[in-house]
Amino acid sequence: MTSDAIDQLRRAVAVPWQGSSDFDLNPGIVLPQNRVLRPAAVLVGVSRTPDGPRLVLTKRASHLRNHPGQIAFPGGRQDKGDADLVATALREAEEEIGLPADAVEVLGALPAHETVTGFMVTPILAEITREFTPRPDPGEVAEIFAAPLAHVTDPARFRVERRIWRGTWRNYYIVPWGPYYIWGATARILRGLAERTGPCR
Repeated sequence: MTSDAIDQLRRAVAVPWQGSSDFDLNPGIVLPQNRVLRPAAVLVGVSRTPDGPRLVLTKRASHLRNHPGQIAFPGGRQDKGDADLVATALREAEEEIGLPADAVEVLGALPAHETVTGFMVTPILAEITREFTPRPDPGEVAEIFAAPLAHVTDPARFRVERRIWRGTWRNYYIVPWGPYYIWGATARILRGLAERTGPCR
């Protein structure tokens, strides 16, 4: 990863900014004020490659109850044994993709994101500091791949699409790359990062 790219990412976590939601593009949806959101964390892991920095993503298994088949960061709900949400993200990344915690340098936490499935997700931004052998958890992950960081942090690559959700139209961001349709919470988190960094090369 170039020093310019890592500097851009460090600046993104150093400056406070507002969190996001799956409902950001749908102002007509009124959410209950007494809703209870379950804490979760994902690892936004970036690695160096000869072709520039790349972001590690997964394609979720098709049999999962929540978000089957979608493109996602490795991550999940916080367990009682997790010391904090950083620990959650690191544990989940090791379980889901075989990324050892000692191969990760945490840069900081991005603002939390509320999902339609009732989670408050904290993205943990990190640099993957050495090579590792990706090992997908067959119970959760169908595929592991790495997208160019410059692509998914370029605001010009994002579009807004919509579909029917619970009887009404729901708008959402997408940032497709190759055969991968990156949308929903993953795309919204990346959109927030892109707005503050621009393309990271």
